[in-house]
Amino acid sequence: MSEHDDVLSPVEALERIAELLQRVRNSLQKSQAFRRAADVIRDLSEDELRDLSTRGRLTDLRGIGKSTAAVITQALAGETPEYLREIGESGGPPTDRADELRTHLKGDLHLHSDWSDGGHSIEAMTKAAIELGHDYLAITDHSPYVRVANGLDAKRLEAQLDVVAGINEQVAPFRLLAGMEVDILEDGSLDMVDELLGRLDVVVGSVHSKLKMDSQPMTDRMVAALANPHVDILGHCTGRLVVGRGRDESTFDHELVFTAAAHFDKAIEFNSRPERLDPPMRMIPALIESGAKISIDSDAHATWQLEWQHYGCHRAAEAGVPIERIVNTWAVDNLLAWAGAHG
Repeated sequence: MSEHDDVLSPVEALERIAELLQRVRNSLQKSQAFRRAADVIRDLSEDELRDLSTRGRLTDLRGIGKSTAAVITQALAGETPEYLREIGESGGPPTDRADELRTHLKGDLHLHSDWSDGGHSIEAMTKAAIELGHDYLAITDHSPYVRVANGLDAKRLEAQLDVVAGINEQVAPFRLLAGMEVDILEDGSLDMVDELLGRLDVVVGSVHSKLKMDSQPMTDRMVAALANPHVDILGHCTGRLVVGRGRDESTFDHELVFTAAAHFDKAIEFNSRPERLDPPMRMIPALIESGAKISIDSDAHATWQLEWQHYGCHRAAEAGVPIERIVNTWAVDNLLAWAGAHG
């Protein structure tokens, strides 16, 4: 019996197919279609789904097509959907290596709560991380520059620090880390006052604006941020989006940026969101050669997205990233010592 012969719910089957389409076939568009279908039916009861299936009305649901409807119907019948069986049989060693790498991850250093643009509370994200077996989690809500993300100004960040401290009193020995995804502004400065950044455990610096800058100023912008003692991790470095209409990569001298990260003992993020998967695979050999550290993060905006770290693990395993260079495979004290040394 294969691992796919276990009985899966319709949502689990759709999400498993989405995962395998991404990891095994590298089919981003199809992966997103199955993931959206899972979201469409997530809040429907089994009885409601059976009724729609029996009446042949599943495709009346927005985002459900013939393929996803067939998966739902077969899962409701207790069968392994044919689509899932087909993909599962084409899996191979890279998935096994990714599974093994995932067991080494002790935490997640980039994610969002409903304090900014996430969908779940800090408490819910913490509980989900504990259930996944993490030892620690960093809450890295946005800074205020990008207004659509409802970023935290200094006053709200101070309030969040109190919330994080209170949660830590309840969840020990699990550790909730205080963090922020701070915007790297056009001149390479950071979108938060130094005093508050200095109180954080982990800071992810990311570019969200003026993504089409010329290569040289973008390179200078990133290097300036990496030189800042408050930045620990450079988030989703190219800014690309690889689904739907997509978004082109920012242009910059990636070899120089990775070398700067190594020089300042910073980490480059493997962003695991399926629509990002940043940096591109072609850049990873230069990243490994540079000696820079790496952080494999989910960039989750909901509890269930914490599991997206596996996408980053798959790419890191395929590229042969040394495990000891991945900072969130370290024990929390070692991680905090590394980040603290920057400041």
